[in-house]
Amino acid sequence: MQERNLYLVTVRGGNWDRIDEGDILKRNSLILGIAIFSLAGALAAQDPPAKKSSKKAPAHAAAGSATRGKEVFDQKCALCHFADSETKKIGPGLKGISKRGTFTVNGNKVTTESLTTWIENGDTLMPGMKEALEPAQIKDVVAYVRTL
Repeated sequence: MQERNLYLVTVRGGNWDRIDEGDILKRNSLILGIAIFSLAGALAAQDPPAKKSSKKAPAHAAAGSATRGKEVFDQKCALCHFADSETKKIGPGLKGISKRGTFTVNGNKVTTESLTTWIENGDTLMPGMKEALEPAQIKDVVAYVRTL
């Protein structure tokens, strides 16, 4: 017969109790099993990663949608830019940017291409949005900004 160790531990009330080594192993195994089961359950409950669509965007999406662009602008750009004012917020106000024809920051000509490049790459204070937005969203924002 295998010899087991006995441990003396205090229990509530300050009394001493003996615990068999086998009891400790059973308890630790039970705790480990519960932890593994809980972790497996938590991992199983997670949503699978979204799959990238291999479908091409419809032809009308090439120009971008000002309606969708306003939604993206309100979520991502309005923190720093006014759409309905030329007043500077953190970045310049964008009202009338297409009519004005030039960027206030550097005087460069405002075109669809220059707006796209500016939004994708940013500048000194403006972060580039190439990693934060899908290409279609950038086109949508450009389409919206051109309406301001």
